[in-house]
Amino acid sequence: MTTIRAIVTDIEGTTSSIDFVRDVLFPYARKRLPAFIETHADTPEVQHWLHEAAKEAGIIEASRQEVIELLLGWIDQDRKSTALKALQGMIWKEGYETGEYRAHVYPEVSARLHAWRADGLHLYVYSSGSVPAQKLFFRHSDAGDLTPMFAGYFDTETGPKRESASYAKIAEAIGERPEHILFLSDIVDELDAARAAGMQTGWLLRAPQARPAEPRHRAYTDFDAIEP
Repeated sequence: MTTIRAIVTDIEGTTSSIDFVRDVLFPYARKRLPAFIETHADTPEVQHWLHEAAKEAGIIEASRQEVIELLLGWIDQDRKSTALKALQGMIWKEGYETGEYRAHVYPEVSARLHAWRADGLHLYVYSSGSVPAQKLFFRHSDAGDLTPMFAGYFDTETGPKRESASYAKIAEAIGERPEHILFLSDIVDELDAARAAGMQTGWLLRAPQARPAEPRHRAYTDFDAIEP
């Protein structure tokens, strides 16, 4: 096996439970999004992402309420929109900072991240959530502040997670040849794209019953089973 020098990890279903995102973060943002936009619509950053959302939807002119309804619909669809993820991240910031919740990470993840760093591996995150939201997530995790473990973060501004070009961009950005990078995810289409870009891959199948008879990627039940 080619030497691994860097690990790029997904979040949902990989380091952390999908339930936390679905049952805590999404409802929190959905409930507060209308008021957040009404009270922050004049700030440049929010204006930018509202404009990007309208452009993504092909809307030339839209009222503020129409854009709010659009975004609420995207939350319900779990749409991987960069604009939506950026706005959600701004809303989640308040919840983290007021202590309304802590980000879930699986029990072994923190120790394994520390061990990989101690072994000299460089660690990165690639998630559909915005980079600011990723940093908030790991800063306020239930295992403590894990941001010192990561050398960098990537979101869908780099490109869609199911396209190989996105992984080629990540390899170039971190200065490693793709074959020296291990990408971890629970989504097989993302793993296919990473492998097409030349990366090594690890498929997180945390529910043993979900493991297919012949997995298309090297499969692991948790981070402790991974030996880079």
